[in-house]
Amino acid sequence: MRGNMTWLSAAARIGTLLAVATALGWYYGQPLAAVTIALAGLVILWLYQMYQVQRWLQRPGEPPPEAYGIWGELLGQIYQLQKRGREARARLQSTVDYLQDSFASMRDGVAIVDDQGVLKWFNESAQRLLGLRPDDRGQSLMNLLRTPEFLRYFNREDYSQPLQYRVGGDDGVYQRVEITRFGDGDRLLFVRDVTAEVRMEKVRKDFVANVSHELRTPLTVICGYLGTFLSDTTRLEQRYIKPLQQMLQQAVRMENLLKDLLLLARIESEQGIVRHVPIELCALLAELQDELRTAHADRKIELDLELGAGHKVLGDYRELYSAVSNLVLNAIKYSPVDSLVTIVWRQVGVNYVLEVKDRGIGIDRRHVPRLTERFYRVEDSRASSTGGTGLGLAIVKHVAASHGIRLEINSELGKGSVFSLVFGPQTQVTSPPQQARANPAA
Repeated sequence: MRGNMTWLSAAARIGTLLAVATALGWYYGQPLAAVTIALAGLVILWLYQMYQVQRWLQRPGEPPPEAYGIWGELLGQIYQLQKRGREARARLQSTVDYLQDSFASMRDGVAIVDDQGVLKWFNESAQRLLGLRPDDRGQSLMNLLRTPEFLRYFNREDYSQPLQYRVGGDDGVYQRVEITRFGDGDRLLFVRDVTAEVRMEKVRKDFVANVSHELRTPLTVICGYLGTFLSDTTRLEQRYIKPLQQMLQQAVRMENLLKDLLLLARIESEQGIVRHVPIELCALLAELQDELRTAHADRKIELDLELGAGHKVLGDYRELYSAVSNLVLNAIKYSPVDSLVTIVWRQVGVNYVLEVKDRGIGIDRRHVPRLTERFYRVEDSRASSTGGTGLGLAIVKHVAASHGIRLEINSELGKGSVFSLVFGPQTQVTSPPQQARANPAA
């Protein structure tokens, strides 16, 4: 409202000036000349005001020059905008300084990199962990760091998972890097020394592996003697038969647990070491079917092979066999005896998918995120009754991770479950156009 009044006041003054000039011109007989002189004076005055505004804008921080009318109002508004802008920049700079001081005091390394990979800022911890120098600011991070794992991680778009890598060879340190995007493509890097954590985890894994290995021999002896005693029950007193059978059952269960622990330890120790060869999943599934036909002759297990033998994937045969057999055995354990378990090997878009379907008791959705944890059981009574070790799905998860495979779980309580292993294009060897289909039932 105030701006409208200013413009109306300026227009009224110009109109008054022209009216006076016209009246004087009529009086002296030169109305056109009088109006021209009045307009020229007005233009000269405005040009002078514009010159003052330009000089003032070139000297920020100074108060505006003296002006009247519309020009005084404009200069006042510009000055207020400049003042608010300076205050906002001061607040923003204070926030940036506070954040930089906070990052500078962190033990973790922090660095800010722009969309071109140029270092904009980093703290002292980043200098120590990444081997940077104070004068490296403004340099390309790609030229300063030579670790291949870090460079591959930095150049990719997916930062959903942190990177853990080793620096300095076998006796070097371990670092974990997390990257977050912000602003117009800038990246915030957090670097942490996790050597102590990695070594502690290695000690734990070695302890579990060593204890499991040492317990195998006595358990094998115990199982052998118990099996020998129970091979001819006519020589045993009746009161000893049931306790011996329970002892053998628990000893076998413990032996299976140790086997799973040793397999997990081997998979974890070899994670990151690529020893994959082309594997025909059809042959693997056929071998698994023969084994299940012997061990579970009373169960109906169907193979649905939409992909033929020419479709190969890269992997470790023994690890993939263990992962698939664990999925199938879970389906057998947690579904009725007369229900069907189906193994499907098919192509979905660019992916190969192995699905194990059952029509069993299903799993509540709240349990699904934790199913692959070691020893996690939905119901202790159910797990103990089936003789499971609680490590089957943990093995599947680790095998999938070491092969670059995605594990998907879909289940509905009371209607069954579908466990899927999704092989992406990077795990495939060939993809011929012909397809074979087989449906043998075990």
